[in-house]
Amino acid sequence: MNDIKNILITGANGQLGNEMRLQAGENGAFNYFFTDVAELDICDEEAVMRYVTGHEIDAVVNCAAYTAVDKAEDNPELCDRLNHVAPGYLAKAVRSRGGCLVQISTDYVFDGMAHVPYREDHPACPASVYGVTKLAGEREAMEYCPDTMVIRTAWLYSTFGNNFVKTMLRLGRERETLGVVSDQIGTPTYARDLASVIFVALNKGVVPGIYHFSNEGVCSWYDFTKMIHRLAGITACDVRPIHTEDYPTRAVRPHYSVLDKAKIKQVYGVEVPYWVDSLEECVRRLKFENGK
Repeated sequence: MNDIKNILITGANGQLGNEMRLQAGENGAFNYFFTDVAELDICDEEAVMRYVTGHEIDAVVNCAAYTAVDKAEDNPELCDRLNHVAPGYLAKAVRSRGGCLVQISTDYVFDGMAHVPYREDHPACPASVYGVTKLAGEREAMEYCPDTMVIRTAWLYSTFGNNFVKTMLRLGRERETLGVVSDQIGTPTYARDLASVIFVALNKGVVPGIYHFSNEGVCSWYDFTKMIHRLAGITACDVRPIHTEDYPTRAVRPHYSVLDKAKIKQVYGVEVPYWVDSLEECVRRLKFENGK
């Protein structure tokens, strides 16, 4: 797919969409169309087809998703429309143009019961509405557009919107003590790094299939929080480890969701930054933006 000219990026106001927008200037070989729900409702099949056809879209990067994991348990229909049905509409539309699709997915397609990093061919077994709908979206996209690249990621954060890093920075400054889950293990993903890899794929040519991407390394949410506070210079908050059962949530979280990234490194020749290094960059950017 090296003949890509026009790229549609959905969910442009989200974390990944905003990072894609920032890096678009460094990838001037393409024309970009950034949309969110106000510009294009991806749950409207006819609207999607009109937009993709009318703007002669050659590639779609679908950054849009229903990501409120706990609310999804009580809103399964809305979650399914956005995470499962809509990717099928995008896939059909871009396929009609002979184009390709990059569909962003999640570690929640696994139940988190493994003890070694998940490879792309590991049997999926989601344990939440969010995970079920995202897995269905993967399959829908690949069925309707053979030139689909699915990228599963995890623990996404950035300088944009609401995310774990920003929440822990705020709570660290507001509270004297903070309990954070220590028995859920995974790897944070800086949205800026994920955006960079997507651009590598678009520039080199999308190779269809399922890929895993997060930063390198492994940590718990507790470790993640301790490092956030250390890098931000927050010392007055006592962060304490707690167990999952001490912090019940509506949706089941994977206890272990480390992703094996060997495939994406091999196919695209990318180097994946260590999670602490990327977190340091994000915290530095947030300090600069806040004038601190």
